[in-house]
Amino acid sequence: MPQAASSILILAVTMNFVALGTSSLRACVRAAALQGLFVSLFPLLFSPAPTLRLVGLVLVAGAVKALVIPAMLYRALREVHIQHEVEPYLGFVPSVLLCAVGTGATTLFASRLPLVPSHRELLVVPVALATLFAGFLLLTTRRKAISQVTGYLILENGIFVFAQLLHEAMPALVEVGVLLDLLVGIFVMGIVMNHIQREFGSLDTDRLSELRD
Repeated sequence: MPQAASSILILAVTMNFVALGTSSLRACVRAAALQGLFVSLFPLLFSPAPTLRLVGLVLVAGAVKALVIPAMLYRALREVHIQHEVEPYLGFVPSVLLCAVGTGATTLFASRLPLVPSHRELLVVPVALATLFAGFLLLTTRRKAISQVTGYLILENGIFVFAQLLHEAMPALVEVGVLLDLLVGIFVMGIVMNHIQREFGSLDTDRLSELRD
């Protein structure tokens, strides 16, 4: 595996800890955007012979992950005047510690998976699983809808990294799956945040409990 590809995966994992360890929503969104940029560039560094199709996928995925979705989230932050995550279900320091434990556990788990020999020593599977775990952790331990949307983005980044192992065997399937996932994610995030803000004037998901009345 090229050194540049390994380095960019390590940077992507670092963004997991940044997103989980900050109370600033802008910093959290920025971490997800940078991670999206890193994982979007990864296929070019990972592939021994990048094709024009692969370059197109990288450009589209990078534009959506690093520019379009973060711009939507920044706009939502400006409209609701929210700057920080307050009283998450799990504190920031415990979140980072749990992410560190989860990252180590996923590395051990990945080494036990029945992977083909060429994939066994790569960082792709451990990084993908660690990013999935970090995204799920952010999605389930934060109160603000924007933080939860950011968790979804990080979780999707993990799926994107893992899919690169299949790109050589099934390129069309991977590309269609990634682009469809991104498209659905944009619509879901836009609809959810718009409805929460319009109904409650806030993006705090605890307010959703009022719907039971």
